[in-house]
Amino acid sequence: MPGRAILSLPDAADTDSPASLDAPVFAEPWQAEAFAMTVALHDKGLFSWSEWADALSTEVKKPGSAADGHDYYEHWLAALESLLASKGLAGKSDVDAMAQAWERAAHATPHGKPILLENDPHAAR
Repeated sequence: MPGRAILSLPDAADTDSPASLDAPVFAEPWQAEAFAMTVALHDKGLFSWSEWADALSTEVKKPGSAADGHDYYEHWLAALESLLASKGLAGKSDVDAMAQAWERAAHATPHGKPILLENDPHAAR
């Protein structure tokens, strides 16, 4: 029928199609968490999408960014930290202290157990 669009999945033999439609969207769990935090903070009204887009764009355009984009979520995280700091919600020292606490908790957590911030040996008891 002329003028009718038919949408279908690419043929597996098509070399121009993505390697796998089932491939994970995020290469690392922290990337998914950073994405989810950004959406949740936006949903709470802490920043607009245009503010987010500006912050992310600023980070991605910085000198030294990978041409292949493999550092995209590092820029994502830096943009989120920058935006939170500019809004007075969490300063760099706060973010750094929390990251260090999680790192200590990770090292203190037995293999196979969930990493909990309470496992930080320096946590106030």
